[in-house]
Amino acid sequence: MTRTSGTTAGSLEARGARTYGVEAHGGGTPTKVRAPADTEAPAAPAAPTEAWERTKARTTARASNVSAAAPVLGPRALNRATLERQHLLRRSAALTATRAVGHLVGLQAQNVKPPYYALAARLEGFCPEDLSEAMADRAVVRIVTLRSTLHTHTADDALSLRPLVQAARNRELNAFRKGLVGVDLERLALISRELVEAEPRTMGQLREALLARWPDADPFALSVAARCGLPLVQVTPRGLWGRSGQVVLTTAEHWLGRPAEPTPAPDATVLRYLAAYGPASVKDMQTWAGLTRLRVAFERLRPRLVTFRDEKGVELFDLPDAPRPEADTPAPPRFLPEFDNLLLAHADRSRLVPAGLKGRTWAGNQAYRALLVDGFLAGVWRQDRNVLTIEPFGTLTKARRSEVVGEAERMLSVMSGDGAYDIRFGIVTE
Repeated sequence: MTRTSGTTAGSLEARGARTYGVEAHGGGTPTKVRAPADTEAPAAPAAPTEAWERTKARTTARASNVSAAAPVLGPRALNRATLERQHLLRRSAALTATRAVGHLVGLQAQNVKPPYYALAARLEGFCPEDLSEAMADRAVVRIVTLRSTLHTHTADDALSLRPLVQAARNRELNAFRKGLVGVDLERLALISRELVEAEPRTMGQLREALLARWPDADPFALSVAARCGLPLVQVTPRGLWGRSGQVVLTTAEHWLGRPAEPTPAPDATVLRYLAAYGPASVKDMQTWAGLTRLRVAFERLRPRLVTFRDEKGVELFDLPDAPRPEADTPAPPRFLPEFDNLLLAHADRSRLVPAGLKGRTWAGNQAYRALLVDGFLAGVWRQDRNVLTIEPFGTLTKARRSEVVGEAERMLSVMSGDGAYDIRFGIVTE
């Protein structure tokens, strides 16, 4: 492999689409879900019950006085715990691509390639065909779930997580009501299902068919209504490694040949989130899932969990037997794709992003690919065919630079095959 250490300047290439971008089945501006404060009491039902009043009282008391006995975990301790569970301290040699997707509770996938790069950073012996074959076999699918963004999920999660977040998808439609005056949303969902299950369709084709039935409606609002009302998956060859194709949609049930599960309680997902992203606060999980009112689920699970505090006094929950390595555990460099869930899974991202670098992986609606050094965000990177440009946010020591180059060589060999590559160090442009 050829390496060239240069000082190449230039802006990063545009990457990614937001909530209603091309990869998320349409275009437009995302609807942001505001997660309540971590110490917020659960929302009251229409007629408060005695049980709800007891829960509210316990929550309020705890919010005013997080137990002083709970151990404090600093940013480095939280960093190492999360990286260990993400298989970023050491790559897993045991997990298959499908099992890794399940363990991580999905990979954010607005673009086609990020899930592949995400697994390359986490799995020993991974090759892109591992995930591509799983997708071709329908063991994993691309579907809108968490935070109303496109994710690569296992088939089981596609049929269970989507019902869990369906209420949030229904609330999204409130921003589009003016364009849906006179539209029967239940009828729209029924017609949309019949159309895409008869034959997978592009969103443009589906929108045209719906517009013929509701000509006075806003075309984009009709698209959003179909997308929010149905668990639409992108059928292959879209998403396959080295292949291309339009975004063509059908329902998850039709594609996978079995019905979706009834809407589950969030408890099992809370435990899975902590296993992959913990220790974490209630607000952290709400940010990751794009859901609200999860405090009650955490309270139900409290007897099965352990608690900590961060340096700000926020209560953190965790699984008793989950790994929590020492704060000085070595963390090798890692190249992460744009939209990697690791950087989106917490309300407080100080466990991964130093205070001075907050927001440096985003520019408007575009996300940059992230470089981790010593476990923390330390730069961004881009690849243009056989040229990989690394743009650190600060000066790297000679030893760190050598480690970064070694990891870059490994990533390129996995993702691009044999050949000569030019690895450059550029200058970050503001």
